[in-house]
Amino acid sequence: MAMTVHVDVVSAEELLFSGLAEMVVVPGIMGELGIYPRHAPLLTRIKPGSVRIRRPDQPLDELIYVSGGMLEVQPNLVTILSDTAIRSKDLDEARSLEAKRAAEEALKNRTSDFDYAQAESELLQAIAQLRIIEQIRKQVGH
Repeated sequence: MAMTVHVDVVSAEELLFSGLAEMVVVPGIMGELGIYPRHAPLLTRIKPGSVRIRRPDQPLDELIYVSGGMLEVQPNLVTILSDTAIRSKDLDEARSLEAKRAAEEALKNRTSDFDYAQAESELLQAIAQLRIIEQIRKQVGH
């Protein structure tokens, strides 16, 4: 049996994943982080993107979109806290494409009361969701 680490992915609304994993890949603020069992303790911010969880005896990785948040790693426990987290199967491609289009339009047509940071954040989140949808298609071969 492979070594495992316990992983919890929690949003402001619910616990999305709690279980054992052989490896977890998290979108850290400075780049992707690969977490294996017995990893050194770590606390860092994460950016919008996909959390990939490799579960024992499962052929496909579990994918969860996170809008950002915090990652805490202990040798036998990985905790991911995010304001918004969505299981890959619950992502809506049409809604993500519309959010991306709206954010791009807002960035083009700035007004005096324009919130650049908000529009940029919404654009990054929409792009991250679309990337997860692409990853899912590659996994299942569509």
